[in-house]
Amino acid sequence: MGSSLSSCCGSDKVDEGFINYGDHSSWRIFTYKELCTATNNFSEENKLGEGGFGSVYWGKTADGLQIAVKKLKAMNSKAEMEFAVEVEVLGRVRHKNLLGLRGYCAGTDHRLIVYDYMPNLSLLSHLHGQFAGEVQLNWKRRMNIILGSAEGLKYLHHEVTPHIIHRDIKASNVLLDSDFEPLVADFGFAKLIPDGVSHMTTRVKGTLGYLAPEYAMWGKVSDSCDVYSFGILMLELITGRKPIEKLPGGIKRSITEWAEPYIAKGRFKDLVDPRLRGNFDEAQLRRTIDAAALCVQSEPERRPNMKEVVGMLMGAVEEEKVVMMRQLRIESVKYGKELMELDQGSDDDGGGGGGRRRTIDEESNNNYGVFGEMEVQKMRDPYMNHGERRMVRLLDK
Repeated sequence: MGSSLSSCCGSDKVDEGFINYGDHSSWRIFTYKELCTATNNFSEENKLGEGGFGSVYWGKTADGLQIAVKKLKAMNSKAEMEFAVEVEVLGRVRHKNLLGLRGYCAGTDHRLIVYDYMPNLSLLSHLHGQFAGEVQLNWKRRMNIILGSAEGLKYLHHEVTPHIIHRDIKASNVLLDSDFEPLVADFGFAKLIPDGVSHMTTRVKGTLGYLAPEYAMWGKVSDSCDVYSFGILMLELITGRKPIEKLPGGIKRSITEWAEPYIAKGRFKDLVDPRLRGNFDEAQLRRTIDAAALCVQSEPERRPNMKEVVGMLMGAVEEEKVVMMRQLRIESVKYGKELMELDQGSDDDGGGGGGRRRTIDEESNNNYGVFGEMEVQKMRDPYMNHGERRMVRLLDK
């Protein structure tokens, strides 16, 4: 399959499965001059964040609308593909917890995507960046961010057609509006999954610390990969720790390695971010940790889907199933040494959806992706001999 964007992008082939930009009743095509004026010629003072794709700028249109403009820095086939994918996906989605498309601009030598500006920037900026010391994220807001983000992912996985896998769920891609309502953003790595297909084999792209093992090792992407990443995000929100942290002596440790002993011993209170000073709801904490521990199971068939995750977070899961869940320990998988050394990007800038954390793809990996030091026999290809459908999940039993 191919797609054509010749009318706006000057390219015949962009990516498989992306035909059009969907219903554009809520967005429009901007001129480059409009966006230059709105962002003061993309000045440094207007820059909200920067990543491998380019930069994000704050702007204000002639009619007073505050916008965020993502300006791709490279004009190559990879940038063209990510631009086409993101505009295609954003043109399809309509959900209060997903950052929608305001418009785009595509000329001979530039690609820009326009969104509504989020005054509270990204979740990253509040957990580890410029607002971390202010502790604006109290327990109620953290729980609302978790549930809202889960609802957005549930919509992508189960309600929109074709289903959409985000592939890059992380703190810098959860933006916060003026009321701290979460909006999942940045769909440049997204995949559209046709009905009846349980997974796809693809190039490994994503962010170190959030990648599911079957995706990192085998390139098998499914909705369960987003579930894994969301589990890491839940642990990050509860604990206030980064997915990968640096220890004395240059040693690096994943958040699951740190959290697993506490979860195994039922010491949930010891997991809570100390910046909250003990102000949290114990029942919500237990439900969220139960959900996170299931989401980060090493084998995808043992993870819940996002409908089930939302049910767990809302306390709508039967007690006997919760007891079964608590019997599952996190099977923490260590990142390979070489990949850990690549984790040199800084999340401390906390920009508006443009964090600098290192992303990876198959060209910079060894044969086993991120989990390079894990022996192959410890992790089988989870989709071998299972046909086209996933195995029955724990919560379906």
